[in-house]
Amino acid sequence: MHPAFEEERVSAVCRVDCGSEPSVEDLAPVGADAPAPRPRSMTGVVGRSNALVQLFRMVDRISESTCTVLITGESGTGKELVANAVHRSSRRADRPMVVVNCGAIPEALLESELFGHARGAFTGAHAAKAGRVAMAQGGTLFLDEVGELPLSLQVKLLRLLQQHEYSPVGDTRTLHADVRIIAATNIDLEQAVASGLFRKDLFYRLNVIHLRVPALRERREDIPDLVEHFLSTQSDRTGRVGVEVAPRALEMLMSYAWPGNVRELENTIERAVILAPGNRIEPQDLPGAIRGLKSIRPEGSVLPDGGMDLRRAVEAYENELIRQALDRTGWNKNRAARLLGLNRTTLVEMLKRKRLTANAA
Repeated sequence: MHPAFEEERVSAVCRVDCGSEPSVEDLAPVGADAPAPRPRSMTGVVGRSNALVQLFRMVDRISESTCTVLITGESGTGKELVANAVHRSSRRADRPMVVVNCGAIPEALLESELFGHARGAFTGAHAAKAGRVAMAQGGTLFLDEVGELPLSLQVKLLRLLQQHEYSPVGDTRTLHADVRIIAATNIDLEQAVASGLFRKDLFYRLNVIHLRVPALRERREDIPDLVEHFLSTQSDRTGRVGVEVAPRALEMLMSYAWPGNVRELENTIERAVILAPGNRIEPQDLPGAIRGLKSIRPEGSVLPDGGMDLRRAVEAYENELIRQALDRTGWNKNRAARLLGLNRTTLVEMLKRKRLTANAA
């Protein structure tokens, strides 16, 4: 995840010992005549929008607290960047922040990954292993895609939050955990609660401080700064120095809706730097969707008079649908597979066979 996104029109719910609800003055937009003061936690973050400043002002406010934080927002907005900022500005900054992607680890292994296991707890457990909770002792445990957590594990996470204790798989001991929990999701947890997919009590335990990360289309004024940042990054990676974006191309970047948010913008700039014939990115160097061109749908395709390579066309269309599903879900293979009507293992095998990666897809 790139250190170049994030922002936050913040909604906050402060309970327990975390202080009072933020005042209007705390969260009021910075006046047009005065430049927004840059929060301490915003170090290394690219952007200057009010939404971005509001978010990191809240991060500064909670720096002395150990309250649980729930970060929400669409895929690609940079929720992990916000989690890192929360950790870095806290009293636990000198301790580790351990990341667990709840949607990327198979359900059968997730409990062991989180809580560890005893020797002989299951087939192949030849030695005891510490879990991510133990690795984060004294620091922060970041649960990304927490909405993907199975109900069976939600109970155990609730115990960790309420009683600060857990038991490794196959172990009768009860261990104490000194960890600060930060969770993130791009799904509507309240809707998941209503659908019976997420525990209501766990939702309330997680939703002590709520930080909402706005979509890129909600803070378009940050796009030029992000473009410059990604151009600099690609210059370092590719050795292409002095690449710039033509004014008309920048207008298109500013007008596009960015369903994949900052991650999609980063990939777009990377693609354009590679494909542009000169040191100036022109509109024709941008993907058709950004230029306003509609994708050709199979049902609207016309067989050329000279014929076509059907297998290649089908392969290209299949790759495009897979890429769209992965981009839409932030490369969460479980959810992308569900969008495509596939088993996760089938999707993983297809990615290997097609050699599709986050940068190449």
